[in-house]
Amino acid sequence: MTMVDIEALVAPAAAEPLAPIPTPVDQVAGFPHSDEVPEGCVVVDGVDTDDFFYSTDIEEVPYATRTLADGSDYELNMMVYTPFHDDDNMPDGRPEAGWPVIVYMRGAGFFKPRKNSFNSLYIRLAERGYVVVVPEYRPAPVAPFPAQMQDAKTAVRFVRANAQRFGIDPDRIALFGDSAGGHTALLAGFTGDNEPDTPDYAQTSAEVRCIVDWYGPTDFTMMNYYPSSQSHNPAQCPEGMEIGGVNVLDHPELSRQASPMTYLTAERPTPPTLIMHGSRDLLVPFNQSCRLYVTMRELGKDVTFYKLNNASHAAYGFRSNKAIAMVLDWLAERL
Repeated sequence: MTMVDIEALVAPAAAEPLAPIPTPVDQVAGFPHSDEVPEGCVVVDGVDTDDFFYSTDIEEVPYATRTLADGSDYELNMMVYTPFHDDDNMPDGRPEAGWPVIVYMRGAGFFKPRKNSFNSLYIRLAERGYVVVVPEYRPAPVAPFPAQMQDAKTAVRFVRANAQRFGIDPDRIALFGDSAGGHTALLAGFTGDNEPDTPDYAQTSAEVRCIVDWYGPTDFTMMNYYPSSQSHNPAQCPEGMEIGGVNVLDHPELSRQASPMTYLTAERPTPPTLIMHGSRDLLVPFNQSCRLYVTMRELGKDVTFYKLNNASHAAYGFRSNKAIAMVLDWLAERL
């Protein structure tokens, strides 16, 4: 066995054992600096700030029970992703008024999303200091429009009514959704405490501070006029199922009622809205976001539109650090 004279190579800091240095969490950054640099050790400067910062607690919480047309009950839960620090080396970091909140509506063509299918996104948002709430909602085959937007608004109210329990700021809630979930986030955010609504937690407001829409449908009757990998008219297509299992173009009034742009008016205030859409979206035509953006601008709304050139539907750009950073930067200003 080869012996190494470690004491000759790395001298101890003191001749006698040292007493502990009590260090409160808020003074960790001032703990004594070590100036040791053994030969061959590479000193890396500028790594004294944590980019993702928080760990994430995940829990499942029931928030509503719906009675379906057949009289049966349909239980709705939400996944809650909460930032935290799991050791004594960092301060808790929670703002005095509580964490800001993102209520995220996951898309799945108005059907039931696969649970935790966007876990990486939820955790990325939570690790930057947001409580992320992902509600279950009734899928279109179980209950068509306006069930999804009603469930989204109930989820917002439930979280706000339980602000102390979740450690959140009830005045800083955003709605965020992708695809069909973007459609739901827009509808819930545009209508707030107005109809279509439900009486659940009616004493608490469903109004939100801002909305993030990733490639959500906005005008059902115009979807088939632009390139797509599927038809958006038949009764069994996602949009047809959302309006009750009927043909979209044969039922223009139902389609109008289920389209977010219908609920925009110059008179009613609209939360600031961020729209992001890929130019090669094969499921929701890019024009859907153009129609929403132009309408909001004409009505004098606070709206930001990012076209992700060559990005597709939920991929080829949307699963990138750059796309997430754009959302976080925008939220930092609005929320």
